[in-house]
Amino acid sequence: MYASREDIGYDFGDDSKVGNKPIKPNPNIDGGWAWMIVLSSFLVHILIMGSQMALGILNMEWLEEFNQSRGLTAWVSSLSMGITLIVGPFIGLFISMCGCRTTAIIGGILNALGWILSAYASNVHYLFLTFGVTAGIGSGMVYLPAVVMVGQYFQNRRALAQGLSTTGTGFGAFLMTALLKYLCTEFGWRNAMFIQGAISLNLCVCGALMRPLSPKDLREKYVVRNDSEENRAKALSHSTETIKSNGVLGEEPEKKEEAANEEVLGSVQHIEIGGKSGSGRSMSGLRLFKTVSQLTVTVRKGFALWYSSYFGAASLFTNRVFVAFIIWALFAYSSFVIPFIHLPEIVKQYNLSRQDNVFPLTSIIAIVHIFGKVILGIISDLPCISTWNVFLMANFTLVTCILTLPLMQTYIGLAVVCALIGFSSGYFSLMPVVTEDLVGTKHLANAYGIIICANGISALFGPPFAGWIYDITRKYDFSFYIAGLLYMVGIIFLLIQPCIQKKQSREKSTEEAQV
Repeated sequence: MYASREDIGYDFGDDSKVGNKPIKPNPNIDGGWAWMIVLSSFLVHILIMGSQMALGILNMEWLEEFNQSRGLTAWVSSLSMGITLIVGPFIGLFISMCGCRTTAIIGGILNALGWILSAYASNVHYLFLTFGVTAGIGSGMVYLPAVVMVGQYFQNRRALAQGLSTTGTGFGAFLMTALLKYLCTEFGWRNAMFIQGAISLNLCVCGALMRPLSPKDLREKYVVRNDSEENRAKALSHSTETIKSNGVLGEEPEKKEEAANEEVLGSVQHIEIGGKSGSGRSMSGLRLFKTVSQLTVTVRKGFALWYSSYFGAASLFTNRVFVAFIIWALFAYSSFVIPFIHLPEIVKQYNLSRQDNVFPLTSIIAIVHIFGKVILGIISDLPCISTWNVFLMANFTLVTCILTLPLMQTYIGLAVVCALIGFSSGYFSLMPVVTEDLVGTKHLANAYGIIICANGISALFGPPFAGWIYDITRKYDFSFYIAGLLYMVGIIFLLIQPCIQKKQSREKSTEEAQV
Protein backbone atom coordinates (compact mmCIF):
# COMPACT_ATOMS: atom_id res chain seq x y z
CA MET A 1 0.00 0.00 0.00
CA TYR A 2 2.73 2.40 0.93
CA ALA A 3 6.47 2.42 0.65
CA SER A 4 8.40 2.46 3.88
CA ARG A 5 10.34 5.51 4.94
CA GLU A 6 13.55 4.31 3.35
CA ASP A 7 11.95 3.97 -0.06
CA ILE A 8 10.30 7.31 -0.63
CA GLY A 9 12.07 10.26 -2.13
CA TYR A 10 15.58 8.85 -2.30
CA ASP A 11 17.55 7.11 -5.00
CA PHE A 12 20.21 4.91 -3.47
CA GLY A 13 22.04 3.56 -6.48
CA ASP A 14 25.68 2.88 -5.65
CA ASP A 15 26.26 5.94 -3.52
CA SER A 16 27.20 3.98 -0.47
CA LYS A 17 30.82 4.45 -1.45
CA VAL A 18 32.61 7.50 -2.70
CA GLY A 19 35.87 6.79 -4.43
CA ASN A 20 35.66 3.14 -3.24
CA LYS A 21 35.91 4.38 0.37
CA PRO A 22 33.04 3.85 2.79
CA ILE A 23 31.53 7.05 4.10
CA LYS A 24 31.99 7.52 7.83
CA PRO A 25 28.62 8.47 9.35
CA ASN A 26 28.27 11.51 11.57
CA PRO A 27 28.24 10.29 15.21
CA ASN A 28 25.55 12.87 15.96
CA ILE A 29 23.03 11.12 13.69
CA ASP A 30 20.87 8.95 15.98
CA GLY A 31 23.20 9.72 18.90
CA GLY A 32 25.41 12.31 20.57
CA TRP A 33 24.05 15.81 20.04
CA ALA A 34 20.86 14.37 18.55
CA TRP A 35 19.56 13.71 22.08
CA MET A 36 20.19 17.35 22.99
CA ILE A 37 17.96 18.22 20.03
CA VAL A 38 15.27 15.94 21.51
CA LEU A 39 15.66 17.69 24.88
CA SER A 40 15.39 21.09 23.20
CA SER A 41 12.26 20.04 21.30
CA PHE A 42 10.78 18.53 24.48
CA LEU A 43 11.20 21.86 26.33
CA VAL A 44 9.71 23.75 23.37
CA HIS A 45 6.60 21.57 23.52
CA ILE A 46 6.31 22.21 27.27
CA LEU A 47 6.66 25.98 26.95
CA ILE A 48 4.50 26.43 23.83
CA MET A 49 1.97 23.64 23.42
CA GLY A 50 1.72 23.02 27.17
CA SER A 51 1.06 26.71 27.82
CA GLN A 52 -1.66 26.78 25.18
CA MET A 53 -3.33 23.76 26.77
CA ALA A 54 -3.43 25.72 30.06
CA LEU A 55 -5.02 28.89 28.66
CA GLY A 56 -8.33 27.97 30.27
CA ILE A 57 -6.95 29.42 33.54
CA LEU A 58 -6.29 32.80 31.93
CA ASN A 59 -9.56 32.66 29.99
CA MET A 60 -11.51 32.70 33.27
CA GLU A 61 -9.47 35.69 34.47
CA TRP A 62 -10.13 37.57 31.23
CA LEU A 63 -13.88 36.89 31.47
CA GLU A 64 -13.95 38.36 34.96
CA GLU A 65 -11.69 41.31 34.12
CA PHE A 66 -13.20 42.53 30.83
CA ASN A 67 -16.84 41.41 31.18
CA GLN A 68 -17.06 40.31 27.55
CA SER A 69 -18.98 37.38 26.08
CA ARG A 70 -17.53 33.90 26.33
CA GLY A 71 -17.41 33.60 22.56
CA LEU A 72 -15.43 36.82 22.07
CA THR A 73 -13.02 36.06 24.93
CA ALA A 74 -12.43 32.50 23.69
CA TRP A 75 -11.09 33.89 20.41
CA VAL A 76 -7.95 35.06 22.23
CA SER A 77 -6.77 31.53 22.98
CA SER A 78 -8.17 30.22 19.67
CA LEU A 79 -6.16 32.82 17.73
CA SER A 80 -2.99 31.96 19.60
CA MET A 81 -3.36 28.22 19.00
CA GLY A 82 -4.53 28.62 15.40
CA ILE A 83 -1.88 31.15 14.33
CA THR A 84 0.89 29.00 15.86
CA LEU A 85 0.03 26.33 13.27
CA ILE A 86 -1.37 28.39 10.39
CA VAL A 87 1.84 30.42 9.91
CA GLY A 88 3.73 27.16 9.20
CA PRO A 89 4.27 27.77 5.45
CA PHE A 90 5.70 31.24 6.11
CA ILE A 91 7.94 29.96 8.89
CA GLY A 92 9.25 27.48 6.31
CA LEU A 93 10.48 30.51 4.34
CA PHE A 94 12.36 31.80 7.40
CA ILE A 95 13.94 28.38 7.95
CA SER A 96 15.02 28.20 4.28
CA MET A 97 16.66 31.61 4.58
CA CYS A 98 18.01 31.77 8.13
CA GLY A 99 18.05 28.19 9.37
CA CYS A 100 16.23 26.59 12.30
CA ARG A 101 18.45 28.05 15.06
CA THR A 102 18.05 31.72 14.10
CA THR A 103 14.32 31.31 13.40
CA ALA A 104 13.74 29.69 16.81
CA ILE A 105 15.69 32.36 18.71
CA ILE A 106 13.75 35.19 17.02
CA GLY A 107 10.52 33.32 17.70
CA GLY A 108 11.41 32.94 21.38
CA ILE A 109 11.91 36.70 21.72
CA LEU A 110 8.64 37.40 19.89
CA ASN A 111 6.70 34.90 22.02
CA ALA A 112 8.04 36.39 25.26
CA LEU A 113 7.21 39.89 24.01
CA GLY A 114 3.63 38.80 23.31
CA TRP A 115 3.19 37.49 26.86
CA ILE A 116 4.74 40.59 28.46
CA LEU A 117 2.75 43.10 26.38
CA SER A 118 -0.45 41.18 27.17
CA ALA A 119 0.09 41.94 30.86
CA TYR A 120 -0.82 45.57 30.08
CA ALA A 121 -4.03 44.73 28.16
CA SER A 122 -6.91 47.15 28.64
CA ASN A 123 -9.48 45.13 26.65
CA VAL A 124 -9.97 41.85 24.82
CA HIS A 125 -9.19 43.37 21.43
CA TYR A 126 -5.75 44.38 22.72
CA LEU A 127 -5.17 40.72 23.60
CA PHE A 128 -6.10 39.72 20.05
CA LEU A 129 -3.05 41.62 18.80
CA THR A 130 -0.52 41.02 21.58
CA PHE A 131 -1.32 37.47 22.64
CA GLY A 132 -3.26 36.02 19.71
CA VAL A 133 -1.08 37.38 16.91
CA THR A 134 2.32 38.33 18.40
CA ALA A 135 2.74 35.41 20.79
CA GLY A 136 1.10 33.09 18.23
CA ILE A 137 3.58 33.96 15.47
CA GLY A 138 6.47 33.64 17.93
CA SER A 139 5.23 30.21 18.99
CA GLY A 140 5.06 29.10 15.36
CA MET A 141 8.62 30.30 14.73
CA VAL A 142 9.88 28.02 17.52
CA TYR A 143 7.54 25.05 17.12
CA LEU A 144 8.29 24.21 13.46
CA PRO A 145 12.13 24.31 13.83
CA ALA A 146 11.83 22.08 16.92
CA VAL A 147 10.06 19.40 14.88
CA VAL A 148 12.27 19.79 11.78
CA MET A 149 15.55 19.51 13.72
CA VAL A 150 14.53 16.19 15.28
CA GLY A 151 13.81 14.89 11.77
CA GLN A 152 17.24 16.01 10.56
CA TYR A 153 19.21 14.43 13.41
CA PHE A 154 17.51 11.02 13.42
CA GLN A 155 17.27 8.26 10.83
CA ASN A 156 16.82 4.85 12.47
CA ARG A 157 14.93 6.07 15.55
CA ARG A 158 12.98 9.00 14.14
CA ALA A 159 9.56 7.92 15.40
CA LEU A 160 10.82 7.30 18.94
CA ALA A 161 12.68 10.62 18.96
CA GLN A 162 9.60 12.52 17.76
CA GLY A 163 7.47 10.64 20.29
CA LEU A 164 9.75 11.56 23.20
CA SER A 165 10.00 15.21 22.18
CA THR A 166 6.26 15.68 21.67
CA THR A 167 5.41 14.20 25.07
CA GLY A 168 6.36 17.67 26.27
CA THR A 169 2.82 18.72 25.29
CA GLY A 170 1.27 16.39 27.87
CA PHE A 171 3.77 17.21 30.60
CA GLY A 172 3.42 20.90 29.79
CA ALA A 173 -0.36 20.74 30.09
CA PHE A 174 0.01 19.59 33.71
CA LEU A 175 2.97 21.79 34.65
CA MET A 176 1.73 25.00 33.03
CA THR A 177 -1.81 24.58 34.35
CA ALA A 178 -0.48 24.28 37.91
CA LEU A 179 2.01 27.11 37.39
CA LEU A 180 -0.47 29.58 35.88
CA LYS A 181 -3.06 28.73 38.54
CA TYR A 182 -0.50 29.41 41.28
CA LEU A 183 0.79 32.62 39.69
CA CYS A 184 -2.73 33.99 39.13
CA THR A 185 -3.66 33.23 42.74
CA GLU A 186 -0.53 34.73 44.26
CA PHE A 187 0.25 37.65 41.95
CA GLY A 188 -2.81 38.25 39.76
CA TRP A 189 -3.20 37.42 36.06
CA ARG A 190 -1.25 40.44 34.80
CA ASN A 191 1.88 39.65 36.82
CA ALA A 192 1.39 35.97 35.94
CA MET A 193 1.60 36.79 32.23
CA PHE A 194 4.67 38.97 32.83
CA ILE A 195 6.42 36.13 34.69
CA GLN A 196 5.38 33.64 32.00
CA GLY A 197 6.90 35.97 29.41
CA ALA A 198 10.20 35.87 31.28
CA ILE A 199 10.01 32.07 31.44
CA SER A 200 9.31 31.97 27.69
CA LEU A 201 12.71 33.55 27.03
CA ASN A 202 14.07 30.06 27.68
CA LEU A 203 12.81 29.30 24.17
CA CYS A 204 15.85 31.26 22.95
CA VAL A 205 18.08 28.80 24.84
CA CYS A 206 16.22 25.92 23.20
CA GLY A 207 16.78 27.55 19.83
CA ALA A 208 20.50 27.97 20.54
CA LEU A 209 20.76 24.21 21.12
CA MET A 210 19.52 23.57 17.55
CA ARG A 211 22.99 23.21 16.05
CA PRO A 212 22.62 22.80 12.27
CA LEU A 213 23.99 19.79 10.42
CA SER A 214 26.22 20.46 7.43
CA PRO A 215 24.83 19.61 3.95
CA LYS A 216 27.46 16.85 3.79
CA ASP A 217 26.09 15.26 6.97
CA LEU A 218 22.54 15.42 5.63
CA ARG A 219 23.63 13.62 2.46
CA GLU A 220 25.53 10.97 4.43
CA LYS A 221 22.46 10.37 6.56
CA TYR A 222 20.77 8.69 3.63
CA VAL A 223 23.84 7.11 2.03
CA VAL A 224 24.79 4.98 5.04
CA ARG A 225 22.18 2.19 5.24
CA ASN A 226 22.08 -1.44 6.23
CA ASP A 227 21.36 -4.31 3.85
CA SER A 228 17.74 -4.77 4.89
CA GLU A 229 16.96 -1.16 4.16
CA GLU A 230 18.55 -1.43 0.71
CA ASN A 231 16.54 -4.55 -0.11
CA ARG A 232 13.29 -2.85 0.81
CA ALA A 233 14.30 0.18 -1.22
CA LYS A 234 14.83 -1.93 -4.33
CA ALA A 235 11.58 -3.83 -3.81
CA LEU A 236 9.57 -0.64 -3.69
CA SER A 237 11.60 1.61 -5.99
CA HIS A 238 8.47 2.53 -7.98
CA SER A 239 7.55 5.07 -5.29
CA THR A 240 10.85 6.85 -5.79
CA GLU A 241 10.35 6.98 -9.54
CA THR A 242 6.82 8.29 -9.18
CA ILE A 243 7.81 11.11 -6.88
CA LYS A 244 10.77 11.98 -9.07
CA SER A 245 8.47 12.20 -12.07
CA ASN A 246 6.30 14.56 -10.06
CA GLY A 247 9.24 16.88 -9.70
CA VAL A 248 9.65 16.79 -5.93
CA LEU A 249 13.25 15.79 -6.19
CA GLY A 250 14.20 17.85 -9.19
CA GLU A 251 17.64 19.31 -8.74
CA GLU A 252 18.39 21.08 -12.02
CA PRO A 253 16.88 24.47 -11.11
CA GLU A 254 18.70 24.42 -7.79
CA LYS A 255 22.01 23.59 -9.46
CA LYS A 256 21.57 26.54 -11.78
CA GLU A 257 20.74 28.77 -8.83
CA GLU A 258 23.83 27.57 -6.94
CA ALA A 259 26.00 28.22 -9.98
CA ALA A 260 24.69 31.78 -10.20
CA ASN A 261 25.30 32.33 -6.51
CA GLU A 262 28.85 30.99 -6.72
CA GLU A 263 29.50 33.31 -9.63
CA VAL A 264 28.40 36.30 -7.55
CA LEU A 265 30.58 35.30 -4.60
CA GLY A 266 33.48 34.55 -6.92
CA SER A 267 33.34 38.00 -8.44
CA VAL A 268 33.27 39.57 -4.98
CA GLN A 269 36.28 37.51 -3.92
CA HIS A 270 38.13 38.53 -7.07
CA ILE A 271 37.49 42.20 -6.31
CA GLU A 272 38.68 41.67 -2.74
CA ILE A 273 41.95 40.07 -3.87
CA GLY A 274 42.51 42.82 -6.38
CA GLY A 275 41.96 45.49 -3.78
CA LYS A 276 44.32 44.14 -1.12
CA SER A 277 46.90 46.73 -2.10
CA GLY A 278 44.40 49.52 -1.41
CA SER A 279 43.85 51.45 1.79
CA GLY A 280 42.35 50.01 4.97
CA ARG A 281 39.14 51.95 4.42
CA SER A 282 38.61 50.40 0.98
CA MET A 283 39.32 46.95 2.42
CA SER A 284 36.67 47.49 5.12
CA GLY A 285 34.25 48.51 2.41
CA LEU A 286 35.04 45.35 0.45
CA ARG A 287 34.52 43.16 3.51
CA LEU A 288 31.17 44.82 4.16
CA PHE A 289 30.25 44.33 0.51
CA LYS A 290 31.25 40.67 0.71
CA THR A 291 29.14 40.15 3.86
CA VAL A 292 26.11 41.77 2.25
CA SER A 293 26.64 39.69 -0.91
CA GLN A 294 26.82 36.46 1.07
CA LEU A 295 23.66 37.40 2.97
CA THR A 296 21.91 38.21 -0.31
CA VAL A 297 22.95 34.86 -1.79
CA THR A 298 21.66 33.03 1.31
CA VAL A 299 18.32 34.83 1.14
CA ARG A 300 18.01 34.19 -2.62
CA LYS A 301 18.81 30.52 -2.18
CA GLY A 302 16.36 30.10 0.71
CA PHE A 303 13.57 31.92 -1.13
CA ALA A 304 14.22 29.86 -4.29
CA LEU A 305 13.87 26.61 -2.31
CA TRP A 306 10.71 27.85 -0.58
CA TYR A 307 9.17 29.11 -3.83
CA SER A 308 9.97 25.93 -5.76
CA SER A 309 8.44 23.83 -2.96
CA TYR A 310 5.09 25.59 -3.31
CA PHE A 311 4.85 27.07 -6.80
CA GLY A 312 7.67 25.78 -9.00
CA ALA A 313 7.93 22.75 -11.25
CA ALA A 314 9.13 20.79 -8.20
CA SER A 315 6.09 21.83 -6.17
CA LEU A 316 5.10 19.63 -3.26
CA PHE A 317 1.54 19.74 -4.56
CA THR A 318 2.52 17.56 -7.53
CA ASN A 319 2.85 14.69 -5.04
CA ARG A 320 -0.73 13.36 -4.90
CA VAL A 321 -0.19 11.36 -1.72
CA PHE A 322 1.05 14.52 0.00
CA VAL A 323 -2.04 16.41 -1.22
CA ALA A 324 -4.21 13.64 0.25
CA PHE A 325 -2.23 14.04 3.48
CA ILE A 326 -3.12 17.76 3.54
CA ILE A 327 -6.82 16.98 3.04
CA TRP A 328 -6.63 14.51 5.92
CA ALA A 329 -4.99 17.15 8.15
CA LEU A 330 -7.84 19.59 7.48
CA PHE A 331 -10.28 17.24 9.23
CA ALA A 332 -8.09 15.37 11.72
CA TYR A 333 -7.05 17.87 14.37
CA SER A 334 -10.53 19.12 15.22
CA SER A 335 -11.58 15.56 16.04
CA PHE A 336 -8.94 15.55 18.78
CA VAL A 337 -9.72 19.07 20.06
CA ILE A 338 -13.53 18.74 20.15
CA PRO A 339 -13.59 16.12 23.00
CA PHE A 340 -11.42 18.42 25.16
CA ILE A 341 -13.92 21.26 24.72
CA HIS A 342 -17.25 19.43 24.86
CA LEU A 343 -16.54 16.54 27.26
CA PRO A 344 -17.26 18.63 30.39
CA GLU A 345 -20.72 19.47 29.01
CA ILE A 346 -21.42 15.80 28.16
CA VAL A 347 -20.38 14.80 31.69
CA LYS A 348 -22.77 17.40 33.08
CA GLN A 349 -25.55 16.24 30.76
CA TYR A 350 -25.23 12.62 31.99
CA ASN A 351 -24.96 13.68 35.68
CA LEU A 352 -21.44 12.29 36.02
CA SER A 353 -19.82 15.40 37.51
CA ARG A 354 -19.02 13.71 40.86
CA GLN A 355 -16.94 10.95 39.25
CA ASP A 356 -15.39 13.39 36.79
CA ASN A 357 -14.23 15.67 39.61
CA VAL A 358 -12.30 12.77 41.11
CA PHE A 359 -10.51 11.92 37.86
CA PRO A 360 -11.41 14.20 34.91
CA LEU A 361 -11.90 12.49 31.56
CA THR A 362 -9.75 15.12 29.84
CA SER A 363 -6.90 14.20 32.21
CA ILE A 364 -7.27 10.56 31.16
CA ILE A 365 -6.85 11.61 27.52
CA ALA A 366 -3.80 13.75 28.34
CA ILE A 367 -2.03 11.09 30.43
CA VAL A 368 -2.58 8.18 28.02
CA HIS A 369 -1.69 10.50 25.12
CA ILE A 370 1.87 10.76 26.52
CA PHE A 371 2.31 6.98 26.59
CA GLY A 372 0.66 6.62 23.19
CA LYS A 373 3.24 8.85 21.52
CA VAL A 374 6.19 6.92 22.95
CA ILE A 375 4.75 3.42 22.40
CA LEU A 376 3.61 4.13 18.82
CA GLY A 377 7.05 5.63 18.15
CA ILE A 378 8.81 2.50 19.42
CA ILE A 379 6.53 0.24 17.36
CA SER A 380 7.03 2.29 14.20
CA ASP A 381 10.82 2.07 14.49
CA LEU A 382 10.77 -1.74 14.45
CA PRO A 383 12.37 -3.02 11.19
CA CYS A 384 9.41 -5.24 10.29
CA ILE A 385 6.77 -2.55 10.90
CA SER A 386 5.63 0.10 8.42
CA THR A 387 5.22 3.57 9.93
CA TRP A 388 2.42 4.24 7.46
CA ASN A 389 0.41 1.19 8.61
CA VAL A 390 0.80 2.15 12.28
CA PHE A 391 -0.32 5.66 11.38
CA LEU A 392 -3.43 4.38 9.59
CA MET A 393 -4.38 1.94 12.35
CA ALA A 394 -4.14 4.71 14.96
CA ASN A 395 -6.35 6.92 12.79
CA PHE A 396 -8.98 4.19 12.39
CA THR A 397 -8.99 3.63 16.16
CA LEU A 398 -9.41 7.35 16.85
CA VAL A 399 -12.26 7.89 14.38
CA THR A 400 -14.06 4.83 15.81
CA CYS A 401 -13.75 6.29 19.31
CA ILE A 402 -15.05 9.69 18.17
CA LEU A 403 -18.12 8.04 16.62
CA THR A 404 -18.84 5.81 19.63
CA LEU A 405 -18.17 8.32 22.41
CA PRO A 406 -21.71 9.83 22.39
CA LEU A 407 -23.13 6.31 22.85
CA MET A 408 -21.35 5.90 26.21
CA GLN A 409 -23.54 7.10 29.08
CA THR A 410 -21.60 5.73 32.05
CA TYR A 411 -18.36 7.06 33.52
CA ILE A 412 -16.55 3.74 33.00
CA GLY A 413 -17.60 3.60 29.35
CA LEU A 414 -16.53 7.20 28.73
CA ALA A 415 -13.23 6.59 30.56
CA VAL A 416 -12.39 3.58 28.34
CA VAL A 417 -13.19 5.50 25.15
CA CYS A 418 -11.19 8.53 26.36
CA ALA A 419 -8.20 6.28 27.11
CA LEU A 420 -8.37 4.90 23.57
CA ILE A 421 -8.64 8.45 22.18
CA GLY A 422 -5.56 9.45 24.16
CA PHE A 423 -3.53 6.44 23.03
CA SER A 424 -4.52 6.48 19.35
CA SER A 425 -3.97 10.25 19.09
CA GLY A 426 -0.33 9.49 19.86
CA TYR A 427 0.01 9.26 16.07
CA PHE A 428 0.75 13.00 16.19
CA SER A 429 4.36 12.03 16.85
CA LEU A 430 4.37 10.07 13.57
CA MET A 431 3.19 13.01 11.45
CA PRO A 432 6.71 14.49 10.93
CA VAL A 433 8.03 11.01 10.12
CA VAL A 434 5.32 10.34 7.52
CA THR A 435 5.85 13.81 6.04
CA GLU A 436 9.59 13.23 5.75
CA ASP A 437 8.93 9.87 4.11
CA LEU A 438 6.83 11.58 1.46
CA VAL A 439 9.05 14.56 0.60
CA GLY A 440 12.50 13.98 2.10
CA THR A 441 14.43 15.93 4.74
CA LYS A 442 15.28 18.76 2.35
CA HIS A 443 11.61 19.70 1.92
CA LEU A 444 10.51 18.73 5.46
CA ALA A 445 10.29 22.29 6.82
CA ASN A 446 8.08 23.54 3.97
CA ALA A 447 5.99 20.37 3.79
CA TYR A 448 5.37 20.08 7.51
CA GLY A 449 4.58 23.79 7.56
CA ILE A 450 1.68 23.07 5.19
CA ILE A 451 0.49 20.15 7.33
CA ILE A 452 0.42 22.10 10.59
CA CYS A 453 -1.24 24.99 8.73
CA ALA A 454 -4.06 22.61 7.79
CA ASN A 455 -4.17 21.44 11.41
CA GLY A 456 -4.37 25.06 12.54
CA ILE A 457 -7.35 25.72 10.29
CA SER A 458 -8.99 22.59 11.68
CA ALA A 459 -8.32 23.67 15.28
CA LEU A 460 -9.54 27.22 14.62
CA PHE A 461 -12.87 26.38 13.01
CA GLY A 462 -13.63 22.83 14.24
CA PRO A 463 -14.77 23.58 17.82
CA PRO A 464 -16.95 26.61 16.84
CA PHE A 465 -18.54 24.43 14.13
CA ALA A 466 -19.31 21.76 16.74
CA GLY A 467 -20.85 24.42 18.97
CA TRP A 468 -22.95 25.67 16.08
CA ILE A 469 -24.26 22.13 15.49
CA TYR A 470 -25.21 21.95 19.16
CA ASP A 471 -27.08 25.26 18.94
CA ILE A 472 -29.16 23.81 16.09
CA THR A 473 -29.78 20.28 17.40
CA ARG A 474 -29.43 20.90 21.18
CA LYS A 475 -27.39 17.70 21.33
CA TYR A 476 -23.65 17.10 21.36
CA ASP A 477 -24.07 13.71 19.68
CA PHE A 478 -24.29 15.20 16.19
CA SER A 479 -21.11 17.25 16.75
CA PHE A 480 -19.14 14.04 17.28
CA TYR A 481 -20.88 12.19 14.46
CA ILE A 482 -20.23 14.94 11.89
CA ALA A 483 -16.61 15.39 13.07
CA GLY A 484 -16.08 11.63 12.86
CA LEU A 485 -17.56 11.38 9.35
CA LEU A 486 -15.41 14.27 8.08
CA TYR A 487 -12.40 12.61 9.67
CA MET A 488 -13.30 9.37 7.88
CA VAL A 489 -13.34 11.25 4.55
CA GLY A 490 -9.75 12.35 5.20
CA ILE A 491 -8.69 8.77 6.00
CA ILE A 492 -10.30 7.51 2.79
CA PHE A 493 -8.19 10.01 0.84
CA LEU A 494 -5.09 8.57 2.53
CA LEU A 495 -6.12 5.06 1.47
CA ILE A 496 -7.09 5.83 -2.12
CA GLN A 497 -4.22 8.00 -3.33
CA PRO A 498 -1.32 5.57 -2.61
CA CYS A 499 -3.27 2.80 -4.41
CA ILE A 500 -3.85 5.03 -7.45
CA GLN A 501 -0.21 6.09 -7.47
CA LYS A 502 0.96 2.49 -7.22
CA LYS A 503 -1.32 1.47 -10.09
CA GLN A 504 -0.08 4.33 -12.30
CA SER A 505 3.51 3.43 -11.54
CA ARG A 506 2.86 -0.22 -12.46
CA GLU A 507 1.21 0.81 -15.74
CA LYS A 508 4.12 3.10 -16.55
CA SER A 509 6.63 0.31 -15.88
CA THR A 510 4.63 -2.02 -18.16
CA GLU A 511 4.63 0.53 -20.98
CA GLU A 512 8.38 1.08 -20.66
CA ALA A 513 8.96 -2.67 -20.72
CA GLN A 514 6.90 -3.02 -23.90
CA VAL A 515 8.86 -0.22 -25.59
